[in-house]
Amino acid sequence: MMGGDKKIKCGVVGVGYLGQHHTRIYQVLPTAELVGVYDLDVERTEKIAKKNKCQHFRSLEKLGESCDAISVAVPTDEHCSVAIPLLQLGCHLLIEKPLCSRIEEAERILSAAKEANTIVQVGHIEHFNPVMDFLEEAVNDPKYITADRLAPFNKRGTEVGVVLDLMIHDIGVILELVRSPVEKVESIGVSVLSSTEDIANARIQFKNGCVANINTSRVSRKKVREIRVFQPNVYLSLDFMNQKGHLLRKEELKLKKEAIPIAKGEPLMLELASFVNCVASYAEPKVGASLGKSALEIAILITEQIQAMDNLAERR
Repeated sequence: MMGGDKKIKCGVVGVGYLGQHHTRIYQVLPTAELVGVYDLDVERTEKIAKKNKCQHFRSLEKLGESCDAISVAVPTDEHCSVAIPLLQLGCHLLIEKPLCSRIEEAERILSAAKEANTIVQVGHIEHFNPVMDFLEEAVNDPKYITADRLAPFNKRGTEVGVVLDLMIHDIGVILELVRSPVEKVESIGVSVLSSTEDIANARIQFKNGCVANINTSRVSRKKVREIRVFQPNVYLSLDFMNQKGHLLRKEELKLKKEAIPIAKGEPLMLELASFVNCVASYAEPKVGASLGKSALEIAILITEQIQAMDNLAERR
């Protein structure tokens, strides 16, 4: 199906809030050919297909048979049931974060991808934010990291708690920056508007001594996506949302503030372009299924700690 300079045939499963943007971007990517979309909501699928001049598929199987690469943008609890049949058809997948909602499902996806010899990239979009490019170059000896991710309430995504919905972004970023085994995790969380935690805090201690503190809320009045990294002689403060930041560098007994030059770009565009290029060259994606699974394992541990606290409180 692929070869030479031929465009990668792409499709999207799930054309809700995120899927519609995947569809839009595949339509304009010079390396991609948007073949079509599939969603259980027939009326919306027809609308998205017409808007993006692509085919509306009536079955998941037909879409899979027609594409090289597919974005899976359905609710988290449906990731596994959608991904497995597509992998068995030989499709390369970009599965929106989190990879899935349970470790056993992640292992099934990894196994199916290995058996089919296909690529699985996980949609940890912040890894493609230009802010992350700077962090990956500048962070070499992190001692303490704080991350804040706050958002107003949105019913979308509440099939899982805020840890799997939002905090997992920062977990993935921090795992990539620290690159050390996790030794200890301590978590707290509170349910406000949904049946699961809507506010959560996690303290992660790594084997190399680094400590990360993550604050996440989906019941905030404003949006915040910020990270601060402390390492010897340098303090970095960056804003993922506005793609800007500064650093404080130690010079003798003073701290010198410097603005960080960041070339702005749409992270999802960069992410999908990278995915399509990986498929074309059969290269390992920047955020593969193994990193996605590692982030999921920490997120599930945090979720379980919060649930255990809730259960203890109920028994009192």
